[in-house]
Amino acid sequence: MPTQIFVTLPVEDLNRSVAFFTQLGYTFNPQFTDEKATCMIISDTIYVMLLTKPFFQTFTKKEIVDAHKAVECSITLSADSKEAVNEMVDKAEAAGATVPNPASDYGFMYQHSFADLDGHHWEFMWMDPNGTPEHQG
Repeated sequence: MPTQIFVTLPVEDLNRSVAFFTQLGYTFNPQFTDEKATCMIISDTIYVMLLTKPFFQTFTKKEIVDAHKAVECSITLSADSKEAVNEMVDKAEAAGATVPNPASDYGFMYQHSFADLDGHHWEFMWMDPNGTPEHQG
């Protein structure tokens, strides 16, 4: 069985977050969804658990970071092409995300990012497997 990853993020308004990510094309597992949490399906092995802040707080004694003011991590997902990267960021912006920086094009790698409604940093990237620096002569 391949290793699965579950990224857990605190959100202010669960319904608003579900609506936002639905506009980006994601679906949710109803078995793991209630008024406090939902399981967003990224792929067969990648999931994002969106938890209301009070529910998230029950799993830690630490203060929850205000992602509008500080970055604790960057969630980076691959895309099939530069166009797919731009499409996802465009969808996110149309759904209310902010785009803090222009896209970066390194030739062999292209990336673009957005901050979701709760300020979490999402990065989408495309990499040319034949154009990485170690393949260049």
